[in-house]
Amino acid sequence: MSNTLNNTRTFVIIGIIVLIVIIYIGKLFSLQVVDNQYKTSASSNVLRYVTQYPVRGLIYDRDKELMVYNEAAYDLMIIPRQLEEFDTTELCNILDITKEFAVERLKKAKAYSVYKPSIFLKQVSAKTYAELQEKMYKYPGFFTQTRTLRKYPASVAAHAIGYVGEVNEQVVKNNSYYKSGDYIGISGIERSYEKELRGKKGVNVYMVDVHNRIKGAYNDGELDKDAVPGKNLTLTLDMELQAYGEKLMHNKKGSIVAIEPSTGEILCMVSAPSYDPVLLSGRPRTKNYRKLQNDTLKPLFNRALQAQYPPGSTFKPLNALIGLEEGVVNLNTEYSCNYGYHVGNFSVGCHGHPSPLDFIESIQYSCNAYYCHVYRNILDHASDAGISTNYKNWRKKVLSFGYGKKLDIDFPFELKGSIPKASYFEDLYKSAWNSLNIVSMAIGQGEILVTPLQMANFSAVIANRGFYMIPHLVKEIQGEADIEPKYKVKRYADVDQKHFEPVVEGMYRVVHGGKGSTARNARVDSLEICGKTGTAENPHGEDHSIFIAFAPKDDPKIAISVYVENGSYGATYAAPIASFMIEKYLKGSVSRTWYENYILKANLLDGAKKD
Repeated sequence: MSNTLNNTRTFVIIGIIVLIVIIYIGKLFSLQVVDNQYKTSASSNVLRYVTQYPVRGLIYDRDKELMVYNEAAYDLMIIPRQLEEFDTTELCNILDITKEFAVERLKKAKAYSVYKPSIFLKQVSAKTYAELQEKMYKYPGFFTQTRTLRKYPASVAAHAIGYVGEVNEQVVKNNSYYKSGDYIGISGIERSYEKELRGKKGVNVYMVDVHNRIKGAYNDGELDKDAVPGKNLTLTLDMELQAYGEKLMHNKKGSIVAIEPSTGEILCMVSAPSYDPVLLSGRPRTKNYRKLQNDTLKPLFNRALQAQYPPGSTFKPLNALIGLEEGVVNLNTEYSCNYGYHVGNFSVGCHGHPSPLDFIESIQYSCNAYYCHVYRNILDHASDAGISTNYKNWRKKVLSFGYGKKLDIDFPFELKGSIPKASYFEDLYKSAWNSLNIVSMAIGQGEILVTPLQMANFSAVIANRGFYMIPHLVKEIQGEADIEPKYKVKRYADVDQKHFEPVVEGMYRVVHGGKGSTARNARVDSLEICGKTGTAENPHGEDHSIFIAFAPKDDPKIAISVYVENGSYGATYAAPIASFMIEKYLKGSVSRTWYENYILKANLLDGAKKD
């Protein structure tokens, strides 16, 4: 019995050992004969993996005019492990670089990895590439990789389009798609639509000989993967209108934003001073960026979305609408103006105009006194609940017009302006808070701050008689049925639609009324332009010139805001610029060329010489 058990155990142990041997033999056979993964890994010293970078998507304007395209460039790559002695002087001469630069790049490459490829020199020109290719056999460890550079046929809309640059360490760490040396959208549309524009990388695996020369695709291209091109974008911008706006704002600081009211599509977004987008493309980008960044005129600053200004008298139509909604004013309400609003020793000045004025005339002549009365009535008499509650209700209505919050445009770095909360004034004034403390907000001064984009959007709300669509810059994405649904939804202001028509009439008279109307110089024959001037006080120099407008009066096609820093009164620069933009968009050309030339030649930059 004992012998039988011992024999059984022996056979079991032998069986287990045989089974293990069979498993090992099978695994070795699979690895060495069936699966070539390890063979490929072992052969990596004679294989070259070349990333195939996709062609970045093209960018067109609303009329399918090309705004951004790609041009071939080449990166010189290096694998330190494969390096052999080479003529450093000859290579430096071909590449037009110094030996010091070459030594530094070699050190950097080795610090990154001796096995993995990294960039030795970015964006080699086609001419240099051709010369280099003839002598590549002399430089084992070096190879070239195709890239593309962004090119701009019209050199406009730099802030809107944005630019592309090399990824930083943080991006590489947080996103596995990107590797050191890759490019990514840094600002503008290039940034906000990076995923659509970039496409998907591919790879080619090549056999190379001992002289670092490609001998052909490895394993008939079995491991190759094609790059997927990026998607083309069609923007809402009108490139011709954009270029014209930039021309009008030459030698000025400020912005122009124009919107198609019915859709929220942004027709132009001008920020001045601007820069040529070519400056931030290619190898000189870093040097040029530093220059632009150090420029005291701040050409990199997108004033259209990031400058926060007092709106001045362009804010009066909003208080007019809220006053009507709250029932504290009607179309027959009249107030007198004796060159301003006066209470005891307190005064808010005003310009000369007919007096007294009714509701529509108050907009036509932009009476400060009238709106001080209206605003105080809103805060003191809209309800019996007290100033804090009435202010909160007023603020809620203001926010419904798109002020005091981000509009959620498809664009990075938008700021929201400021419509202070009631708690701010409660903390500031304590029990002494009353409507007179903040009456300057009646005329768009005080603590109110808005962006030019918000002002153009406000103009669109009035043009639409009570609603807006979220402003956006992309009209169409290649291969996609539609843009995001949120850009198709009407956002209604918290004011009854019936109150908009008298405000529209007042804005029409601003441009088309008789003597004393504040923007008669914005009148264009055969165009019914409705507008509102604004002059924002500037403690640091000349006041800012502001104008909002839309046209035609019925079925509007364009709503616009113009903000000219240090431009004096609203009618001085902003109003004529807006009228030229509207006429250019609706009629294709400008009729008052003498006036246009005057604006074009105006130089408002401190210390700058006139053309």
